[in-house]
Amino acid sequence: MWKSFRIGSLFGIPIKLDITFLLILPIFAYLIGAQIEVAGELFNETMGAGIDVAALTGGTTPYLWGLLAAIGLFIGVVLHELGHSLTAQRYGYPIDSITLWLLGGIAALSEMPENWRQEFGIAIAGPIVSVLVGIGSYGLFLATPESFDGARFIFAYLAILNIALAVFNMLPAFPMDGGRILRALLARNQPYAKATQQAAAIGKGFAVLMGLFGLFAWNPVLIAVALFVYIAASGESQQVTMKAAFQDVSVADIMTPAGRLQTVTTDTSVEQLVQRMFQERHTAYPVLEDGYLVGIVTLTDARNVKPVERDAYTVEEILTSDLETIGPEADVMTAIERMRERNVDRLLVIDRDEGWGDDNGDLIGIISRSDVMTALNVVQQSGSVTPSAQRVA
Repeated sequence: MWKSFRIGSLFGIPIKLDITFLLILPIFAYLIGAQIEVAGELFNETMGAGIDVAALTGGTTPYLWGLLAAIGLFIGVVLHELGHSLTAQRYGYPIDSITLWLLGGIAALSEMPENWRQEFGIAIAGPIVSVLVGIGSYGLFLATPESFDGARFIFAYLAILNIALAVFNMLPAFPMDGGRILRALLARNQPYAKATQQAAAIGKGFAVLMGLFGLFAWNPVLIAVALFVYIAASGESQQVTMKAAFQDVSVADIMTPAGRLQTVTTDTSVEQLVQRMFQERHTAYPVLEDGYLVGIVTLTDARNVKPVERDAYTVEEILTSDLETIGPEADVMTAIERMRERNVDRLLVIDRDEGWGDDNGDLIGIISRSDVMTALNVVQQSGSVTPSAQRVA
């Protein structure tokens, strides 16, 4: 999602609008308005709505009713996400926010439950709320006098669409609601990570089918949903697999220890640094002064110095002292999340008992994305990662 901004809160949960929502809302308004005549006649035939279609189709009127229906639709989406959120809160999982965006709504749970009963309850709550919203909309449709053609159209439209959305969300296309329900059921008698992999594989299969159907029917919204489902299923499956693999594994277990690190000193010239980078195929070096860590220098730092001036500059003059660090006792998933949040490829591992918080710290290793992926392969093939195995390798 793109940039979002808060518009209010419900039950203490922040409600946000993503900028893509402001782009899709007028598109939905146009699509609903363009179909208002066909939809109105369908409601008259199937529901005995008695809507005067001509009164809704003059000038810009269809698009005004379309906008109101689109807003009503997204209100239903918020209620759907509230169903998930309030159920999650009941189980003790805080909700960071509910965000409306291009493809509907997302309730951001601070942590996903691994208890299958809890996930089942959270996942099914959304579709249940959508069904209740649909029933409520139908009740309002019945209660609205026939002279209020626009209101009857909107309530009939929302009644049908909310039921349809509930059914659509129940497709076993992980990570949609139906896919999460499927994972919950699979996790009853097998490990959570394996259940996730199976649900994600089924979800990606449904995503391919949805994408093909959307392509042949030329439905851009369905194509976008298919892409989202495929990417999200792959991402969450990988995340859960990594979490399971690195359970009880610390940064110290998989880091590259200080004894095997290539480092430079503050008085190294930039020209010497560039030559080492070329020869050793490294793009970043911890910088030491009198044996203590004072910074890190990267290929980008070196490139900022003109080639003719590199002999005149030292590493001390170009190093970065604002370091991304982590303690050796931290778990690997914390390191992965920190690298992702701060958009870095590596973290310097500093011993908290040896100068942590001082300008100079005791560097005991580095953990990088390549260390993580290597360790993940070892775990998946051998079943464990041990400090001794890592240091001998």
